Amino acid sequence: MKTFEYEILSFPMDRKTALIEMQATLNDKGAGGWDVVSISSSEFANIGHTAFLKREMTNDQPSKVTS
Repeated sequence: MKTFEYEILSFPMDRKTALIEMQATLNDKGAGGWDVVSISSSEFANIGHTAFLKREMTNDQPSKVTS
């Protein structure tokens, strides 16, 4: 059975370079096997975006649980 791990990233949009930085971060994550599942815009004062990522775990990858 396939198993996945997930990561949630927040990107504040408070600078002109914010979208470029967001793209660079997501490209780096993609190179590491992460896949963007969804991106949500902040509904509170329109201050940024939240990206939800997942990647398939292999048997030799330890589960990384963060709180």
